Amino acid sequence: MTQSEKPLSPDSAMPDLRARIDALDARLVALLAERTALIDEAARIKSREDLPARIDSRVEEVAANVRRLALEHGADPDMIETVWRVMMDHFIAQEDRQLSPGVQR
Repeated sequence: MTQSEKPLSPDSAMPDLRARIDALDARLVALLAERTALIDEAARIKSREDLPARIDSRVEEVAANVRRLALEHGADPDMIETVWRVMMDHFIAQEDRQLSPGVQR
């Protein structure tokens, strides 16, 4: 039996740690849902102001901001930037669908 296959002892700290991680995941999902709603609002504003879904200068500004925040919080800035770029690509696609209804993607 390898170390990773060993059952946890009843007094192990792992269940408590896993509960904390699960609670944090729930908060992160709620925050991402809130960000999704803000992106919907951004799409409405962009539609009204005839702006594109992707504004490269803003993408780079957000990437720089999250790198700085990652460093301030002791997190890996490369990992954070990678996660945010994936997230930004998703949200830009979300905006693009709202700005171009009826266009097949």
